[in-house]
Amino acid sequence: MATPVRRHRGGALQDRPLGWARNPLTEFDQLLSEMSGLIESTVGGAAPAVVWTPLADVTETDDAFHVGIELPGVKSKDINVEANGQELVVTGEIKEKERKGVLRRSTRRTGAFEFRLRLPGEVDTEKINAQISDGVLTVTVPKAEVAKPRHIEISETGESTGSSG
Repeated sequence: MATPVRRHRGGALQDRPLGWARNPLTEFDQLLSEMSGLIESTVGGAAPAVVWTPLADVTETDDAFHVGIELPGVKSKDINVEANGQELVVTGEIKEKERKGVLRRSTRRTGAFEFRLRLPGEVDTEKINAQISDGVLTVTVPKAEVAKPRHIEISETGESTGSSG
Protein backbone atom coordinates (compact mmCIF):
# COMPACT_ATOMS: atom_id res chain seq x y z
CA MET A 1 0.00 0.00 0.00
CA ALA A 2 1.33 3.42 -0.98
CA THR A 3 1.66 6.10 1.64
CA PRO A 4 -0.46 9.19 1.10
CA VAL A 5 1.27 12.33 -0.06
CA ARG A 6 0.59 15.43 1.98
CA ARG A 7 0.25 18.55 -0.09
CA HIS A 8 0.20 22.14 1.05
CA ARG A 9 -1.71 24.83 -0.76
CA GLY A 10 0.72 27.26 -2.27
CA GLY A 11 3.64 25.40 -0.71
CA ALA A 12 6.04 26.60 -3.37
CA LEU A 13 5.24 30.19 -2.50
CA GLN A 14 5.92 29.61 1.19
CA ASP A 15 9.52 28.65 0.46
CA ARG A 16 10.24 32.02 -1.14
CA PRO A 17 11.25 34.95 1.01
CA LEU A 18 8.92 37.94 1.14
CA GLY A 19 9.50 40.45 -1.64
CA TRP A 20 11.13 37.81 -3.83
CA ALA A 21 10.66 38.73 -7.44
CA ARG A 22 12.37 37.07 -10.38
CA ASN A 23 12.50 37.99 -14.01
CA PRO A 24 11.28 34.86 -15.82
CA LEU A 25 13.33 35.73 -18.92
CA THR A 26 16.67 35.84 -17.07
CA GLU A 27 17.24 32.09 -17.45
CA PHE A 28 16.31 32.26 -21.13
CA ASP A 29 18.73 35.15 -21.72
CA GLN A 30 21.49 33.25 -19.94
CA LEU A 31 20.81 30.12 -22.02
CA LEU A 32 20.80 32.17 -25.22
CA SER A 33 24.10 33.77 -24.22
CA GLU A 34 25.67 30.38 -23.43
CA MET A 35 24.46 28.92 -26.73
CA SER A 36 25.82 31.92 -28.63
CA GLY A 37 29.20 31.41 -26.95
CA LEU A 38 29.13 27.70 -27.79
CA ILE A 39 28.33 28.39 -31.46
CA GLU A 40 31.02 31.04 -31.65
CA SER A 41 33.64 28.74 -30.11
CA THR A 42 32.66 25.93 -32.52
CA VAL A 43 32.25 27.88 -35.75
CA GLY A 44 34.55 30.76 -34.92
CA GLY A 45 33.64 34.41 -35.38
CA ALA A 46 31.21 33.55 -38.21
CA ALA A 47 28.22 33.14 -35.86
CA PRO A 48 25.50 35.75 -36.38
CA ALA A 49 25.36 38.49 -33.78
CA VAL A 50 22.70 38.04 -31.12
CA VAL A 51 20.63 41.20 -30.88
CA TRP A 52 19.05 42.07 -27.54
CA THR A 53 16.52 44.72 -26.52
CA PRO A 54 17.44 47.24 -23.81
CA LEU A 55 14.99 48.17 -21.04
CA ALA A 56 12.92 51.29 -21.70
CA ASP A 57 10.10 53.50 -20.42
CA VAL A 58 7.70 55.22 -22.83
CA THR A 59 5.53 58.09 -21.61
CA GLU A 60 3.12 60.34 -23.45
CA THR A 61 2.29 63.98 -22.81
CA ASP A 62 -0.02 66.29 -24.75
CA ASP A 63 2.90 67.48 -26.91
CA ALA A 64 5.21 64.48 -27.32
CA PHE A 65 6.23 60.90 -26.63
CA HIS A 66 9.23 60.49 -24.29
CA VAL A 67 11.33 57.33 -24.51
CA GLY A 68 13.97 56.57 -21.87
CA ILE A 69 16.26 53.66 -22.82
CA GLU A 70 18.79 52.19 -20.39
CA LEU A 71 22.20 52.01 -22.08
CA PRO A 72 24.84 52.10 -19.33
CA GLY A 73 28.39 52.59 -20.53
CA VAL A 74 27.41 53.26 -24.16
CA LYS A 75 28.86 56.28 -25.92
CA SER A 76 26.67 58.41 -28.18
CA LYS A 77 28.83 57.54 -31.20
CA ASP A 78 27.85 53.86 -30.74
CA ILE A 79 24.10 54.61 -30.90
CA ASN A 80 21.96 55.16 -34.00
CA VAL A 81 18.46 56.70 -33.71
CA GLU A 82 16.16 56.60 -36.74
CA ALA A 83 12.54 57.54 -37.30
CA ASN A 84 10.52 56.29 -40.22
CA GLY A 85 6.91 57.45 -40.15
CA GLN A 86 5.49 56.27 -36.84
CA GLU A 87 8.33 53.85 -36.08
CA LEU A 88 11.28 54.74 -33.86
CA VAL A 89 14.34 52.48 -34.10
CA VAL A 90 17.36 52.72 -31.79
CA THR A 91 20.28 50.44 -32.61
CA GLY A 92 23.88 50.19 -31.54
CA GLU A 93 26.50 48.05 -29.95
CA ILE A 94 28.07 47.66 -26.54
CA LYS A 95 31.63 46.60 -27.20
CA GLU A 96 33.32 44.12 -24.91
CA LYS A 97 36.21 45.65 -22.99
CA GLU A 98 39.69 44.20 -23.06
CA ARG A 99 40.52 42.56 -19.78
CA LYS A 100 43.67 41.29 -18.17
CA GLY A 101 43.46 37.90 -16.55
CA VAL A 102 40.77 35.25 -16.78
CA LEU A 103 37.14 36.31 -16.85
CA ARG A 104 35.39 34.13 -14.28
CA ARG A 105 31.88 35.52 -14.57
CA SER A 106 30.12 38.10 -16.68
CA THR A 107 26.48 39.18 -16.51
CA ARG A 108 26.87 42.46 -18.38
CA ARG A 109 25.20 42.78 -21.77
CA THR A 110 27.48 43.19 -24.76
CA GLY A 111 26.97 43.06 -28.50
CA ALA A 112 24.36 44.53 -30.80
CA PHE A 113 21.11 45.89 -29.40
CA GLU A 114 17.90 47.09 -31.02
CA PHE A 115 14.85 48.89 -29.63
CA ARG A 116 11.81 49.33 -31.89
CA LEU A 117 8.68 51.28 -31.07
CA ARG A 118 5.60 51.97 -33.17
CA LEU A 119 4.06 55.21 -31.97
CA PRO A 120 0.31 55.75 -32.10
CA GLY A 121 -0.78 58.83 -34.01
CA GLU A 122 1.15 61.22 -36.20
CA VAL A 123 4.57 62.49 -35.12
CA ASP A 124 6.86 65.28 -36.28
CA THR A 125 10.02 63.39 -37.31
CA GLU A 126 11.87 66.62 -38.15
CA LYS A 127 11.89 67.77 -34.51
CA ILE A 128 12.96 64.54 -32.75
CA ASN A 129 15.56 65.17 -30.05
CA ALA A 130 17.89 62.57 -28.48
CA GLN A 131 20.38 62.97 -25.65
CA ILE A 132 22.22 60.61 -23.35
CA SER A 133 22.93 61.26 -19.69
CA ASP A 134 23.88 58.92 -16.82
CA GLY A 135 23.45 55.84 -19.00
CA VAL A 136 19.92 56.70 -20.12
CA LEU A 137 19.17 57.71 -23.70
CA THR A 138 16.18 60.07 -23.76
CA VAL A 139 14.41 60.45 -27.09
CA THR A 140 11.66 63.06 -27.37
CA VAL A 141 9.31 62.59 -30.32
CA PRO A 142 6.99 65.61 -30.75
CA LYS A 143 3.45 64.99 -31.92
CA ALA A 144 2.36 66.48 -35.22
CA GLU A 145 0.12 69.53 -34.98
CA VAL A 146 -2.84 67.52 -36.27
CA ALA A 147 -2.40 64.87 -33.56
CA LYS A 148 -2.25 67.26 -30.59
CA PRO A 149 -5.42 67.47 -28.54
CA ARG A 150 -7.16 70.81 -28.85
CA HIS A 151 -9.42 72.35 -26.23
CA ILE A 152 -12.71 73.58 -27.68
CA GLU A 153 -14.46 76.39 -25.88
CA ILE A 154 -18.19 75.93 -25.41
CA SER A 155 -20.29 79.06 -25.74
CA GLU A 156 -23.58 79.50 -23.99
CA THR A 157 -26.58 80.77 -25.87
CA GLY A 158 -29.43 82.57 -24.13
CA GLU A 159 -32.90 81.07 -24.09
CA SER A 160 -34.88 81.78 -27.22
CA THR A 161 -36.80 85.09 -27.09
CA GLY A 162 -39.73 83.89 -29.12
CA SER A 163 -41.93 82.18 -26.55
CA SER A 164 -45.42 80.94 -27.31
CA GLY A 165 -47.99 82.07 -24.89
